[in-house]
Amino acid sequence: MTIAKLDLSQLALDRSPRGVSVGGKSRPRKWLTRYVLPAAILVGFLSLLAATAGTGLWPKRSVQVLPVIVKRSDISETGTPLFQAAGWVEPRPTSINVPALAAGVIEQLLVVEGQAVKKDQPIAQLISIDAEISAKQAEAALAKSEGELRRAVAGQRAAKVRLEKPVHLQVQLADANGTLAKTRTELAKLPFLIESAIARLEYSRQSVEGKKVARKAVAGIVLQKAESEFASADADLRELQVRKPNLQFEVDALQDKVVALQTQLELLVEETRQFEEADAKIDSSRASRDEAILRLQQAKLAVDRNTIYAPIDGRILRLVASPGMRVMGLEANAGQNSSTVVEMYDPARLQVRADVRLEDVPLVQIGQAVEIETALAEKMIRGRVLQTNSTANIQKNTLEVKVELLEPPPAIRPEMLVTATFLAPDTALTATTATTQSERIFIPKQLLQSAESGSFVWVVDADARAQRCGVATGKATEGELVEVTVGLSVTDKLISSNTDGLKPNSRVKVTGEDQTIGR
Repeated sequence: MTIAKLDLSQLALDRSPRGVSVGGKSRPRKWLTRYVLPAAILVGFLSLLAATAGTGLWPKRSVQVLPVIVKRSDISETGTPLFQAAGWVEPRPTSINVPALAAGVIEQLLVVEGQAVKKDQPIAQLISIDAEISAKQAEAALAKSEGELRRAVAGQRAAKVRLEKPVHLQVQLADANGTLAKTRTELAKLPFLIESAIARLEYSRQSVEGKKVARKAVAGIVLQKAESEFASADADLRELQVRKPNLQFEVDALQDKVVALQTQLELLVEETRQFEEADAKIDSSRASRDEAILRLQQAKLAVDRNTIYAPIDGRILRLVASPGMRVMGLEANAGQNSSTVVEMYDPARLQVRADVRLEDVPLVQIGQAVEIETALAEKMIRGRVLQTNSTANIQKNTLEVKVELLEPPPAIRPEMLVTATFLAPDTALTATTATTQSERIFIPKQLLQSAESGSFVWVVDADARAQRCGVATGKATEGELVEVTVGLSVTDKLISSNTDGLKPNSRVKVTGEDQTIGR
């Protein structure tokens, strides 16, 4: 087996001086990585630092600034625009909720959103079968009540006749008088009847005695008949003798009855009571009839209320209910808007709710003219201020002002966004109210410069750069000040020094506020 020889010289370290070749060969220099690459990295870092710092490392021009001068002055020209405010259209004073006055379930809606409707036009229908049945029941109850009333009237008429002409009492009195007269006659005949009875009795007694004497000559049957007649005459006599007190008692009783009937005929107590009861029954029946009439009217009203009608000439704003929905009507436990079917508004009665900045609120007056602008209308819409809200919007720092639209175009709809321009009020209006004022911007004349494009001034923006701002001046001047109508705002800062050679977007350093100009 042959063992290869190892070359240990390959493991030796090269400790020869730089530039000395190993094994007779020279090594390449590394100056490119040792010097050029670090220098390039350093140059790149410095370039990045310069780019990050921007022009802030360059020297800035020191300038002084002067704020614009804002003055509030009286408006003398009527109709001058004062300020603008954003707002939206809404019904005036509010939208109209059209409720269902009867509880029930909506069967169908007869209108759609945005539809124009006339007053008393049907807009929805409830299921009305129950109400119709109740109306028929009320009609039947009314017919029954009217029959009871007619019966009461008939009874009252009869009672009135009995009261005015008590024939029934007169008949009773006449009958009592007749009976009394008859009894008195019998009482008067009684003595004569007794005398006749005594005579018959005496005759019968004699006849019996005679026949007893002649018994042998007379048949027995004849004697018995005579004795019978005597007994009968005796009985009749005793009966007549007993009848007198009874007849006297009957006469006295009949006399009392006649007196009672005469008194009853004079007083007519029972007849008066019957008449008054009949009269009261008429009142009660009439009240029941009237109550039945009211129930029928209520039932018919319930039937009529199953159709919901438009209360005004207007337009449907939105549909609140839908078919199949139950509405509560006028029930005591009905919740808020539980009966509302639709919301309506009058297109001729609209208003704008404008968000007015708090600094512009002092310029607002009741009745002030306002111009309303919207993308939908080609012309300005006239309006006037109605009132301001009692509370401000703390988030928007505004106060809502209600503006009435005068003759709004038919295309205007609620919730449309508009821009309201408030105009200076008339002199007649401001004469009795606080003076209306407007912000006016003035600058020193010496800061105003001219160029081919027009007048301009130098201002400092929020990034501390000089900007060339074109302006338009008004006719008003106050000493060394001139009014600027276009181009500046109340927050602008004017450059008042070192403007020679200044260029737009140049970096400047504000050293302070100029105290020598415009004071």
